[in-house]
Amino acid sequence: MAQRSRHLRLFVTLAALLSAPVLSSAQSGRFDLSGPSIDVRVTRGNRMLPIASVPNLQAGDKIWLHPDLPPTQSVHYLLIAAFLRGTTNPPPDNWFFKIETWNRKVREEGVTITVPDEAQQAILFLAPETGGDFATLRSAVRGRPGTFVRASQDLAEAGFEQARIEKYLSSIRKVPPSDPKALVDHSDLLARTLNLKPNEDCFKRPVEMQYNCLTQTGSQTLLDDGHGQSVVASLTSGAGSDFINAASTTSMAGGGLYSAYVGAIVDLVRITSTLHTAQYQYIPAIAFPDESSLNLRLNTPPSFHNPKSVIVIGLPAIQESVLPPLRPADPSHITCLLKPRVTLPVEGAPLVFSTSLAHDLVLHLNIPGASSTVSLTPDAYRGGLNLSSTPDRKPLPSGFGTPSAPAATPPSSHPTPPPNPPPGAITGTISGEWGFDAFTGPTLLLQQTPGTDWKLIDGDPVIAGRDNHLTLGSTGTACVESVSLVAGNGAPVDIKWKPGAKPNQIDLSFPLQASDPGSLHIAVHQYGEKDPVTLATRTFSEPATLTALEIHSGDVSATLQGKNLSQVKQMTVNGLVFAPVPDAAADTAPASTPETHLSLFLPPNASAPKLKVGEHVTASVSLNDGRNLDLATSVLPSRPAVTILSKNIKAPDTSSIQLTDPNDLPANSVLTFSLRSATPFPRTGKIEIANTDESLQTTLNVAGGTLVLQNPHTLLATFDPQKAFGTSAFGPLRLRAIAPDGTAGDWLPLATLVRLPTLTGIRCPSDIAAPCTLNGSNLYLIASVAYDPDMTTPVTVPDGFVDSTLSVPRPARPTSTAPARPAVAQLYLRLRDDPAVTDSIDLPVAPADTLNSRGLPSRDLLDPLPPRPLASARTSAATLQKSDSPNPSHPPLLHSPEL
Repeated sequence: MAQRSRHLRLFVTLAALLSAPVLSSAQSGRFDLSGPSIDVRVTRGNRMLPIASVPNLQAGDKIWLHPDLPPTQSVHYLLIAAFLRGTTNPPPDNWFFKIETWNRKVREEGVTITVPDEAQQAILFLAPETGGDFATLRSAVRGRPGTFVRASQDLAEAGFEQARIEKYLSSIRKVPPSDPKALVDHSDLLARTLNLKPNEDCFKRPVEMQYNCLTQTGSQTLLDDGHGQSVVASLTSGAGSDFINAASTTSMAGGGLYSAYVGAIVDLVRITSTLHTAQYQYIPAIAFPDESSLNLRLNTPPSFHNPKSVIVIGLPAIQESVLPPLRPADPSHITCLLKPRVTLPVEGAPLVFSTSLAHDLVLHLNIPGASSTVSLTPDAYRGGLNLSSTPDRKPLPSGFGTPSAPAATPPSSHPTPPPNPPPGAITGTISGEWGFDAFTGPTLLLQQTPGTDWKLIDGDPVIAGRDNHLTLGSTGTACVESVSLVAGNGAPVDIKWKPGAKPNQIDLSFPLQASDPGSLHIAVHQYGEKDPVTLATRTFSEPATLTALEIHSGDVSATLQGKNLSQVKQMTVNGLVFAPVPDAAADTAPASTPETHLSLFLPPNASAPKLKVGEHVTASVSLNDGRNLDLATSVLPSRPAVTILSKNIKAPDTSSIQLTDPNDLPANSVLTFSLRSATPFPRTGKIEIANTDESLQTTLNVAGGTLVLQNPHTLLATFDPQKAFGTSAFGPLRLRAIAPDGTAGDWLPLATLVRLPTLTGIRCPSDIAAPCTLNGSNLYLIASVAYDPDMTTPVTVPDGFVDSTLSVPRPARPTSTAPARPAVAQLYLRLRDDPAVTDSIDLPVAPADTLNSRGLPSRDLLDPLPPRPLASARTSAATLQKSDSPNPSHPPLLHSPEL
C-alpha cells in the first residue's frame, strides 16, 4: 500500500502541475511493447561492470552509453543523459549530455560520461530529432526537476518489482500444470525468496485452473521485503519527499492502474503522460537489464507527430550501496553437501534472485586447517543458492565440527554471530559482490559426510495396528535421502520422516498394519552411501492398559481391570506371583472378560498372602511380550467365604429317570443345602446363585425366608430353580456370599440344572424287522438314547425335535425267565442340558396293537411298574448290570413271548 500511495502521489503532482486530462482506459495497458535497447557499462576505478550488475552509481563513475538501434533506423533519435540533484535544486546546464545516435562514431564507439559530484539521480531520454529538441528538453527538466526526480525513482522501483514478478512467472511455468502439490511447493519457495504473496484463492480452484490463475490475471500483492524496501527508501528519500507529500493532499488523488501480473505493480502510464510541450510528450519505459543491454519495455506506442514521444529511462540511483541482507531460511537447518544437487535455503534479499546485481557468489567451507570455496548460483525456483560444483570429499581433520573463520573473509555488511554447529556438522559462509562492493552473507550449517552410529532413541514402542512414531539418532542426519520399513517378511515400504526436535535426530511417522508382534527393520538411505544403514526393533500388540487392581486380605486371587488384559502373563505382589486361571482353579474361577477384567490366582495349594487391610502395595504386571507395567493399590477388607456342607434334592414323582451325577439338579425340583461361613454370617448378608455367564441371577436372604441361620457360622438355604429362573434355565449353577456392603466372595459350583423329559414306554410292531418307537413328551430334552451304557450305537435326537415319538432299535431278545410277565427294557440316555453324563430309565415294552390311546400298554397285558425313589435313581447303571440275582419284577431286559 505504501508503494501504491507513492505512485498515486506522483500522479496527483503531475496532474496538479500541468492540469491535463487523465488518459483514457484504452491508453492504459501493460508494459508489453518492446522498445529500443541501449548498451550501458559502468566503470569505477579500474573495474567495469555491465549495467545489469550495477545496483547504484556514485560520483566519478564513468558510464559508457551505446544506443543499440537497427541500421535501418529511419527516424533520428537523440539520446540525452541528465543528472538531477533533488526536487528543489535544478541541475546546471553542463549536467545534460547530448548524444546523436545516428553519428557514425557514436554508433561504433559509444559515448562515455562521468557522474558529477552532488548528483542524486540519473535519467536518459530518447527523443526524435526536431528543431530545438535538446534545449526544449533541458528546459523542461530544469523547470520541473521534482517531476523527473519522481519519475526516475518510480521507474527504478517499478523495474525492481517487475523483475521479481517476471521471475515468479518464468519460474512457476516450469512446474507441470497437472501436479498441484509441486505447484504449491514451488509457489511457496518462490514467494519466500522473492518476497511475493501469491493469490491464495488460486489454490482453492480446481487443479486444472490453478496454474492459469497463478500465471495470468490475479490480485496478488507484494509483501514488504527487507532489501527491496531499503533500496526504495533510498530512492525516495531527500528533499523531494516534502514536495510530494504536500501535493498528495489535493482533491485529484485517484486510484492507480494495476498490472494484471501476479503482483501489484503500479501502472506508470500516468507518470509522465501529461507532461508535454508543443513538441514533446513523455512516455515511461521500464528497463530490463541483461548484461550490458538495457532492454526497454513500453506501454504506450511512441508517436512521431507533434507532440512527439520522448522515452524516459531511469538509471540506478546515485547513492551509497545497500548490501543484500541475506539470511538463512531456517537457522537450525543443516544442508547436506553430498546431494547430487545442493541448494542453500536463504531469503531476505529478493533482488539477489530476480536480478544480476549480486554476482561472483561463493560458499567458504570453514574447515580448520583447510580452505575450500564453492561457486553459488541464485535459484528462486529451488528457493536458495545452488552449488555450482561439488567440493572434494576428503577425510575431515581433527577438531572437526568446531567453527572457524574462512581463509579470506570479505567485509561483512550484516555481521551476525555464526551458528554453533552440532557434532558432525561444519559451517560455511556465503560471500560475494553486490555491484562493485564485496559483502559477506550468512554462515550456514553444513554436513559433508554420511551420518554414523545410527540408533533408536528411547520412546514409545511400535504397536501393530496403529500409527507409530520413532526417533532415530546419528552423528549427522542432514544427508538422509529416504527411510524404508520392512515388517516381518514383507516388502520395503518408504515412510515419512522429518528432522527431529533435537540436532542429529529424525522423526519417523508410519502406519503399521495389524499383524502379529515380530521383528521390524528400518533402512536409512543416505546420500554418498551405496548401502543403507539398517536398524532392527520389534513390534508389539496393543499394550494392556491397567486401570485398577482389586485384592482382598486373605485372598489367593486378585482382579485386574483395564483394556487388552489378555496380554497379561502374570502379576507379582510382595514376591507372590499371581497368574490367570491356573488349572487347579479353572472350575472355580470367576467369569471374567479378558479385555476388561481378568482374574489372577496364586499357584495351587499356595497359602493366602499375609496382606493387611489398607496396606499400600505395588503390583508388577508382566505382559506376554516382555513389557512390565506397575500398578499401585490398597488391600481391601476380606471377602465373605462359605463352603457347602450338604445338599438334598426333592425331586418330583413324575420322572423315573435315574440321574447318574449327584450334582444334576432337575429343573422342577427344590434344592435344600447347608453352608459353612468362615466368619459369622451377617443377617443382612446374601447368597447369590447364578449361571456361568450371570445372565440368570437370584439371591437368598434371611428376610425372604430362603436363608436360615442355624448358628452364626451355619446356614440352611432353599432354592427353587423353576420359580427363580423359569422353564428355560439350564446348565451349571454356582453361588457366592455377598457382604452387606456389596463385597462378593468367590464363586462355588452348586449344581447342574437339567430339564427332564417324560418317557412312557416303547412300542414294537409284530414285524421284527421294523423299528420300535419311544413314546413320551418333551423328547427334545434328550441328546441321544441307546441300550448300552457305553452308547455305542446311539439314536440322536435332532435340534428342534417336537414329536412325541422317537424311532429306536428293537431291544435284544434274551432268555426270559418269566414269559408271562410284561417286558421291560433298560434305556440309557444323555440329556441335552448335561450331555457328558449317561443316565438310565426302565421302560415297558409292548406290541404296537396292545397300547392304549395314550401309548401305554393295556392293563390286561402289563402290570404297572412302581416308580423308583430318587435315591434308587442315583444307583449307577454299572451296579445294576453287576447284580447276581436280578429283580424278577424289574429285569434288565425282558421280552414277552409275543415279542
